[in-house]
This record gives sequence, structure tokens and C-alpha cells, in this order.
Amino acid sequence: MFAATLSRFDSLLHDVTVTGEVLSVPDWQSLTEEQTARWRAVLDTLARCVPTAATVLIAGAEPYARVFADRLGAALYGTELPGIVVGTRKQPVAREHDLVIWLRTPRTQITVPSSRERTADIVVDLQDPGWPVIRHVASRLSGDSRWYVAEGRAFFANRAATWDTKYGADLPAYARAVAESGLPAGGIVIDVGCGTGRAIPALRAAVGPAGTVLGVDFTPQMLALARAHARVSRAILLLGDARHLPLRTASVDGVFAAALISHLPDTPTGLHELARVTRPGGRLVLFHPSGRVVVAARHGRVLHPDEPLAEAPLRGEAESAGWRLDVYDDRPERFYATATRR
Repeated sequence: MFAATLSRFDSLLHDVTVTGEVLSVPDWQSLTEEQTARWRAVLDTLARCVPTAATVLIAGAEPYARVFADRLGAALYGTELPGIVVGTRKQPVAREHDLVIWLRTPRTQITVPSSRERTADIVVDLQDPGWPVIRHVASRLSGDSRWYVAEGRAFFANRAATWDTKYGADLPAYARAVAESGLPAGGIVIDVGCGTGRAIPALRAAVGPAGTVLGVDFTPQMLALARAHARVSRAILLLGDARHLPLRTASVDGVFAAALISHLPDTPTGLHELARVTRPGGRLVLFHPSGRVVVAARHGRVLHPDEPLAEAPLRGEAESAGWRLDVYDDRPERFYATATRR
């Protein structure tokens, strides 16, 4: 299996180029207590996911790959062993559970010719070398995706304080998307993955004073920042996971989800859960203030036709979950899709 796995990445590893000034990865002594805990959490999670007999290929730019390999080796074996390989290996040893870990490193440091990371078994975001976050674990390794909530919270918690400063200009786009969506006046609508609450004022305007607006997010730091919007708009905030919403079946008239699907480890589970809480005839709005091509370019990726938000896969998964996809609009300036609960 390792020989096949390596061949998937061989061209990537040769094509990766490092540009600009190469930053160093902080050593253990220079990390803060919180950063050390974050590294330990990632390594402990990977130690539970990676089979002890596996040969692991770490794919990423130096010095990140070497440091990560050293730390993972210590977590897995107590020392760095030949079972962890950095870069390419000319004579791989075939083993039953071999896997690839792809590291996302700072965009200014690495150029990736295509989105080969999508075929990795594990993806770790190392764009902040002091704050690693696991972004993907293959289902055969993670089982029930228990890693997802803790790692997702770590990803967004580290960005919450600067989120509105960085993305505040998107507010008009949110308002336009909600206004177009046909959410019912007087209805109950839920903003799933509400973040700092940027859609909440527009959702209140859509349902009017007689309606109910709920915001759900699984990151406490995001919800803390959403309180200002919630207070002004008389919205209710809930701490919860989009895959297991704290709501009764068929209890809402509309769902607004901005940049949600791409962050879920399992698109079908997410769409089924959104369908579960929505009454027949209710509306689903999937939105992003930038189109898929723009978002992919921002992260140094290219799009593939089988990605979750590509039209054909999204239409099929929505149909299976109980939705009828009505509108699919993917332009550079926004991604916008609506569906009706059957």
C-alpha cells in the first residue's frame, strides 16, 4: 500500500517549491504553555489514529516537515524511527497501514501545483507553527470523527479575535444573500455555524419582529463575539455541532449556513442533520462571500469536479438527504445555493 500511496505524492513532493524567507518552527522551549498544550493535543490525537506498525510519509515544506516528523515520532514511538519518512523515499517498504500526512504551511513559503492534499490520509494545518490543527483524518483511521469537534474549535478559536477585522467587508454580501433567500416572515430560522454572528441582523430583518432567529456554533470564542449581534437582533445563541443540532425534528422553517459544508468532515451527515430539523417546504441557504474558484486560489488549490460543493455532488447529496436543490450560483464574487425540504 505504501508504494501506491507514495506514487500519489511523488510528483507533488518534487514540484513543491519554497519561496521567500523560510521561517523556523518554534522549539518546545519557546512555545507558550497554551501552544505546548495545542501541540500535545494534536500529537496525542494522531497517536490514537496512526497504527503503530504504519510507515508514515510526512509531505510538506522544510523545516516544517522535519520538525513535525520528529515530534510525531516521539509521540508514537518515544523516538524518531525509520517508520516516519520526510519527503520521498526511493525504495518504500510495503505495509498494511501506511499513510500520508500532508502539512499545510504558510502560503508565502510553499507553492503547491494542485490540490493533491485531498488524497492525503491526514491533513494538518501548520500555517501558524505554534498552533497546529488537524483538518482531515480518513474515516478508516478516525472511526467516528471524534477528533473533529476539538480540532475544529481549536482552528476557529485561534481566529475568532481577528475574524470580523479580517472579513468585516463581507457584511453587505451576507445581507444580500439572506434577502434573496425567501426565508419566511414570522418563521423560525437557524444560522448554523454562525461564527461571530454576521448574518444575524439580516436574518432578523428577513423573519421580522414575529420571527425567531437562532445562531448555532461549536466554538465558544465565536459565540462570545456573536453576542453583540444577538443582543441587538434579539437572537438566541446555542453551543452545538452542526452534525448533532440541539433542536427537535422539523422545528425550523429555514437554515442559513455560510462556509459550513467545506468544514464538515462528512457532507452527507451534515446535510441529513440540517434536513432533520427543517419542516417540509423549509429553506436551506448555503453561502460564501467568495466563489469556489476564488477561495481555492486563496489557499493555493485548484478545484476538482467531485468536491462537496461542486454542483453534481452537492445536488446528489442534497437529494439523498431530503432536499431539492433549487438554485446553484457559483461566481467569483460569491457562492450561493438554495434548496427546499421535501
